[in-house]
Amino acid sequence: GTAADWGGFEDNMQGGGSAVIDMENMDDTSGSSFEDMGEMHQRMKEEEEEEAEAEGEAGAAEEEDGEFLGMKGLRGQLGRQVADQMWQVGKRQASRAFSLYANIDILRPYFDVEPIQVRARLLESMIPVKMVNFPQKIAGELYGPLMLVFTLVAILLHGMKTSDTIIREGTLMGTAIGTCFGYWLGVSSFIYFLAYLCNAQITMVQMLSLLGYGLFGHCITLFVTYNIHFHSLFYIFWLVVGGLSTLRMVAVLVSRTVGHTQRLILCGTLAALHMLFLLYLHFAYHKVVEGILDTLEGPNMPPFQRVARDIPVVSNVVLNTTAKAIALTL
Repeated sequence: GTAADWGGFEDNMQGGGSAVIDMENMDDTSGSSFEDMGEMHQRMKEEEEEEAEAEGEAGAAEEEDGEFLGMKGLRGQLGRQVADQMWQVGKRQASRAFSLYANIDILRPYFDVEPIQVRARLLESMIPVKMVNFPQKIAGELYGPLMLVFTLVAILLHGMKTSDTIIREGTLMGTAIGTCFGYWLGVSSFIYFLAYLCNAQITMVQMLSLLGYGLFGHCITLFVTYNIHFHSLFYIFWLVVGGLSTLRMVAVLVSRTVGHTQRLILCGTLAALHMLFLLYLHFAYHKVVEGILDTLEGPNMPPFQRVARDIPVVSNVVLNTTAKAIALTL
């Protein structure tokens, strides 16, 4: 039975063509072997590495480009900031120059006045007003007061020359300017402060104008009394001319102040300061300046003078004896 079984198997092996495998006709490049799969895996791995390297190089290049662009952007921002800063500095300087011109232009209306108006206001400064029930008008310009202050400075210098004051290595210009401008600005500020406390309707510019035109009486009084040296004449001018200019200012302040006590305080202070300043300029100013000069430069010593000396009388006997001795010697 066994042989019969094996015989059937052999018949099947010999007779069936579909079951016979011819190893000689097999192709080695069929791709089903492990070696082919390893080669394919190695090739794919190499391709992946190449792609990764290419991607890495591309990323590095992009990063370098980004850094370069970032540096350019930073430099561009710095350039823009420097340019903006320079523009702001130039704009600030231009605005300062324009504001300075604008400030000068603001002061222009206070000096824009005709000579006829200045002359009329000078005459009005010597005429006291009668109506004090309503506020009197005050000129809001500074040209006339400023010229009166400079005129007072010139009169003080002229008075120092006529009083035979000896000046060595110095000048009185600074002292005179300091005295006149100090009085004008200082007293105007003080009276304006009192006017504010007393509720008087007046501005600082109006106060400067009022007190400046009030110096017109001082200029007239000092100019006359420096050339005509009489104390009685000075007292007359002091009461009449100085008193009229003071009454003018007092009347204007009375018209702009409400309340008897406030009027008394404000107007009394102004009248006392104005009249006493005229007395100071006439009597004490020269002595004060001479004292300052003596302190700074020493006492005023008289110039060096030659003094004649007496020659003693020689007797005739001495002369004859001297002549005989000389003759014998020769």
